[in-house]
Amino acid sequence: MEVLIMVEFQGSGNGGPVAARSEPAVVAVLEGGPATLPAELRRQHVRPGADRVKIEHWGGHEHFERRPEQSADAALLFFDWVTRTRIAE
Repeated sequence: MEVLIMVEFQGSGNGGPVAARSEPAVVAVLEGGPATLPAELRRQHVRPGADRVKIEHWGGHEHFERRPEQSADAALLFFDWVTRTRIAE
């Protein structure tokens, strides 16, 4: 199964996958959203400045936003599910 992971950074639009970048990464823990989202997709590597994570899932995108009270230098960043959008065809 191929998974598309998109990360947005404050003021820079869509940051794209971390794998395409040489910057350090932290672990993003994705909470909430559909029960069908597999556990292995709920932990992703993102850049420390990531504000949003978007995961492709079942013909749409699940959107997660970073909890605001977290430090930028934390080893784990928590993101809460906010919405789902459909993929345009």
